[in-house]
Amino acid sequence: MTTDIADVRRNYSGDHLDIRNSPDSPVTLFEDWLAQALKQENDDANAMTLATVDSLGMPHARIVLLKGVDEHGLVFYTSYQSHKGAELANVPHAALVFWWPVLQRQVRIEGRVVQVEDGESDRYFQSRPRASQLSAWISQQGVEIPDREWLEERRHRFEQLYTDQSIDRPPHWGGYRVVPEVFEFWQGQSDRLHDRLRYRRHDNDWIKVRLAP
Repeated sequence: MTTDIADVRRNYSGDHLDIRNSPDSPVTLFEDWLAQALKQENDDANAMTLATVDSLGMPHARIVLLKGVDEHGLVFYTSYQSHKGAELANVPHAALVFWWPVLQRQVRIEGRVVQVEDGESDRYFQSRPRASQLSAWISQQGVEIPDREWLEERRHRFEQLYTDQSIDRPPHWGGYRVVPEVFEFWQGQSDRLHDRLRYRRHDNDWIKVRLAP
């Protein structure tokens, strides 16, 4: 390694995040930031780190894609039989992190997790490209497989099976909704004196405070 990683740093100079001008609902602020990210970030503005906990209390994290957001929560889709599906069945709580480097912004979200209704999962599944629909059947997510050829052979079988017919959503595949209890917004500023704003749910309201960087 020719570059000393200890010397890798960036001086931020983003817009200011002022609690006095922030909306009462964190969802409003998140949707505004997401809209800006979708316009200005190069790729994958809806990518988010999803952190879950297993039965032994060990944390696990991976990148998934946000596919819906409103006042009820943030939605992503996956196999219910995956490792994260098993972890969420046992401990139905999760943390999310969004990082938008162009905008110099980060958002952290924590909350409980519920499966979305079947009809909502069905509608999203039918909106996916056909190859992605097939992949939901082909891949036994997280299971050890012998080689790439095993996967390609399985792909061929399902392509033959669904020739000239529509593809139904697998019963083991669908959506999860993270129902937020906490939002934290981070806006990079110079000299590491960043702006941080936290919203915490209290009954039907949100309590917001400014945090030290």
